[in-house]
Amino acid sequence: MNGMRTVLAALSVAGLITMNTACAQAPAKNNYQPEVGQAGKDVIWVPTPETLIEKMLSMAKVTPNDFVIDLGAGDGRTVIAAAKKGATAEGIEYNPDMGAHAMKRAADAGVSAKAKFMKADIFESDFSKATVITMYLLPELNLGLRPKLLEMKPGAQLVSHAFTMGDWDPDEQAEVEGRRAMLWIVPAKAQGNWSVKGAGQYEVTLTQQYQKLTGTARQGGFSTKIDDGRVTGEQVSFSFVDQKGAKQTFSGKVSGNRIDGTGISKWTAERK
Repeated sequence: MNGMRTVLAALSVAGLITMNTACAQAPAKNNYQPEVGQAGKDVIWVPTPETLIEKMLSMAKVTPNDFVIDLGAGDGRTVIAAAKKGATAEGIEYNPDMGAHAMKRAADAGVSAKAKFMKADIFESDFSKATVITMYLLPELNLGLRPKLLEMKPGAQLVSHAFTMGDWDPDEQAEVEGRRAMLWIVPAKAQGNWSVKGAGQYEVTLTQQYQKLTGTARQGGFSTKIDDGRVTGEQVSFSFVDQKGAKQTFSGKVSGNRIDGTGISKWTAERK
């Protein structure tokens, strides 16, 4: 499919040179034109409409500060659209003819300095440094990539055309002309036992499933369940009702085994 649209991270310089060279030297005739439905390595090629691409990039809030990688770049339209927004964009494409065609389209659009393409297998590529990743892949391919995606830097934006990530619910969804786009924000790892200080002293146990948090808070012999627990990138938030019946709300930034509270109430937490 045309777009495993994904802002993937820095594949090695050597790999980038190899891909650009492969595309440039591919036996891709100047008149090469991809055909909708043509077979690829893992999927057939079906282009994502330009209007949906714009929505996907908008959902991911793509700016010139982003590094966008498109998985299964096809004719390059997502990479080119991201480059037009000033982002550094790369496409991973297994078919060298298609890659060369995408490079020509990028040159015609005047964004060759920002838009690059690699001949590579998405399952063998390193996209850990990407800030945005876009995809138009089948569900089983999304699931195969999911473990690597979850290891990306917290806050990375993942946008998929049509297909889900299994039981990992999207953080946002949108529909354009009958087609669905879904956004996920890679969550920090917040699960564990935390010692909270500053806004009272509590022992908090958090259980994490993707961006959702559940658990318990304890103070002395008092124990209560965690409510409204969520991780959005590096930001964590949760609340509970204390032994006096007052609602305590916590929000902060996760950094390794520490959380630094944000907002009016200053607090810290250390993971034990």
